[in-house]
Amino acid sequence: MTQSIIFDMDGTLFQTDKILELSLEDTFNHLRAQNKWEKETPIDKYREIMGVPLTKVWETLLPDHSISDREQTDSYFLERLIDNIKSGKGALYPNVKKIFSYLKENNCMIYIASNGLIAYLNAIVSYYQLDNWVTETFSIQQIESLNKSNLVQNIIEKYGITTGAVVGDRLSDINAAKENRLVSIGCNFDFAKEEELSQADIVIDDLMELKKFY
Repeated sequence: MTQSIIFDMDGTLFQTDKILELSLEDTFNHLRAQNKWEKETPIDKYREIMGVPLTKVWETLLPDHSISDREQTDSYFLERLIDNIKSGKGALYPNVKKIFSYLKENNCMIYIASNGLIAYLNAIVSYYQLDNWVTETFSIQQIESLNKSNLVQNIIEKYGITTGAVVGDRLSDINAAKENRLVSIGCNFDFAKEEELSQADIVIDDLMELKKFY
């Protein structure tokens, strides 16, 4: 029987932390140059909400700014992220390509479902050549609700998935699995929170642990 595994991207496959602070600092320096920010770069606050759609990020980080300012900041931040990815400043988590190869050899279909934007995801997939293993990458941008569970539902409907799992580091990934009757596998990585992981069916500390189940 073919198994389907849907992976989150940030904090699960891609070590976002390596380019996050750099890109966020660039972005807030840009705001400072426009006299639109005076305080320190809110990196800690961003870490707290890591994994939510970017529209929610800027509502949280720039609560007193206009929608126009947030949209412009979002665009600039995305440019910086992509430039840093293409410059090789990011990294995949250990064993991503090894576990992908193993899963493909063992009749598993691999998908990515992420709250990241399409251009950002494409940059990662392209730079690390993940499309050698990944059937398709889905962005939250593709659905109006901006809800991870709905995004996973779209993948299930498109590919006729009946059995499988969602692998991710945050509660939105765990809920996306449960609400779509898939196994939830929590990754105890950089952005994970213990109270969220406690709700997953399985918790792993390294992606190679997936071999135990597939």
